[in-house]
Amino acid sequence: MNPEVALIRQRMRTPRAAAVAGIIFSLLLITSYLLIWISIPSNPLGPATDVVNHSNTISLAFNLVPFAGIAFLWFIAVLRDRLGELEDRFFATVFFGSGLLFIAMTFIGAAVAGGIIRILSSGSENLIQSGSYALGRVEINQIMRVYATKMAGVFMITTSTISVRTQIFPRRMAWFGYVLAVMLLLSVGTIAWIPLLFPLWVLLISVYILVENFAGFSASDR
Repeated sequence: MNPEVALIRQRMRTPRAAAVAGIIFSLLLITSYLLIWISIPSNPLGPATDVVNHSNTISLAFNLVPFAGIAFLWFIAVLRDRLGELEDRFFATVFFGSGLLFIAMTFIGAAVAGGIIRILSSGSENLIQSGSYALGRVEINQIMRVYATKMAGVFMITTSTISVRTQIFPRRMAWFGYVLAVMLLLSVGTIAWIPLLFPLWVLLISVYILVENFAGFSASDR
């Protein structure tokens, strides 16, 4: 094999791996969000009967979250590897930190929610009578819709800034990321579909990177 072609193929493995990880993360998280939204009443202070009736669906949604988190960590790692010497320490710190905080808070929210579901499914009424159920629902709502959403916005801003500097994906997608990030940062948790903006954006850039990678790979074989 031509050494130059071998080098091109080696360099293309990194963006392809990032794209695949980003797509897996996006699809798993979007599926988890949708399953939760159709199974749990939007009002965190509402009755627990619907939650108990849809406990299997909700448990499935929460079981998808760890795999989404693993894929997201892989996505971050591969992007950093792709940047290599172009990585800026300041933006890399915020990029890495916001990504880890987003995953950590998503895991915490899912773990608390999963614990509540298991207790409710066991038939215990003490959780509802003591007010712990209502408190847990409000805490989960705050963690997922406020804090995790804000960290996702910060991640989008730093990723878009890094892209503008290094051209890892087109500028128009970076500017689009800025717009979506501002929406996430300014939201107050009242718009149900706002959390979907982040995985949809990751899906968009991942599909672009994957398509570009295969186009370059086909060109190298000519």
